[in-house]
Amino acid sequence: MYTGQFGSKHFSQAFETITKMSKSYDLYSFKGCNFISNVHNVEYLEKLHSFEIRDSDVVAVTYPKSGTVWMQQILSLIHSDGDPATVQSKPASERVPWIELPFLDFQSQPSPRLSVTHLPYHLIPEGLKKKNGKVIYVIRNPKDVIVSLYHFQNYITCLDTPSSFEDFLKQFLEGKVVFSSWFDHIQGWYTHKDEFNILFITYEEMKQDLRTSIQKICDFLGKKLDDKLDTVVKHCTFKNMKLNPMANYENVENKNSSGAFLRKGIIGDWKNHFTVAQSEMFDRIFQERMKDFPLKFIWDRQ
Repeated sequence: MYTGQFGSKHFSQAFETITKMSKSYDLYSFKGCNFISNVHNVEYLEKLHSFEIRDSDVVAVTYPKSGTVWMQQILSLIHSDGDPATVQSKPASERVPWIELPFLDFQSQPSPRLSVTHLPYHLIPEGLKKKNGKVIYVIRNPKDVIVSLYHFQNYITCLDTPSSFEDFLKQFLEGKVVFSSWFDHIQGWYTHKDEFNILFITYEEMKQDLRTSIQKICDFLGKKLDDKLDTVVKHCTFKNMKLNPMANYENVENKNSSGAFLRKGIIGDWKNHFTVAQSEMFDRIFQERMKDFPLKFIWDRQ
C-alpha cells in the first residue's frame, strides 16, 4: 500500500418495489452518462430538462461519494433555522431528494425545494442554466472518491461488486462507473459555471473547517443562523450523522453487513489502497486531464 438513495423507510419501500421487478442492476448509457437499470428511469430522465425551476430552489450537485449525504444534512438544518428535530424525525432522502430518482418526487416538494443530484451538466433542468434557483457544487479529491466508491460498490446491492481495487481503478479512469467520468463531470460543470447561480466548495475544506464552510453556504443562500450555527455544526459532523438513522441510510439494501453507507468520511484514505505505482499512474493522468483546471485539491490531512 501507499508508504467513501437509499435509506429511510419511504426510500426503502420504494426501492423494494422496483427491485421486485428484477434483480438486474446493469449500467446503461443515457445521453453519454451511465445510470443504473431498475433505479433510474429513462422516460423520467427524458423529462428532466423541462422541469420547472423556481427561484427558491437549491440544488446541491456532487459526483457520487463526494459529500451528497452531508449536503442533505447541512441544507436541511440551514433551512430549518438550525432545528435538530428536522434531521431527527424525517429521512434525508425525503428532506432533500435526488432529482433524478422519480420515486422521491422532487417536483411535488413545497418551496423552498431542497435537492441533490449526481447529474452531469448537460442533463440538468434547463431552468437552472437561466440562473433560476441556486446551485452548490461540492468537489472532492478524486483519489478519495475512487476509494469511497470502490467500498460503496462492495456494499450496496444495486452496483456490481468490483473484482479488485486494481480493476475498479481502471474502470473509474475509463468512465465505466455510475455517472461516468469524474473528469468530465467536474469539468462540464466548471466550464459552464457562468450559466448558473453557483457556489463551488470542496469536501476537504468542509472537513477542515466545518463551521466556516456552513457559514459560507449560508451567505450564498442568504440565510442567517446567528446563535444556531454551532448547533448546525454539531449535527453535521460525520460522527453524529453516522449515529443518526435519519441521516445514515442504515436501511439500504446491501450485500455486506460489515459495510456502511457512511463509511469513514476522511481525507487521505486513498493512501491505504493505492500502491505507489497506481498513485503515480493516476497523477500522470490527472495532470494531463486537469492541467488547465484552476481549483486546487487537498490530497491528505493537514
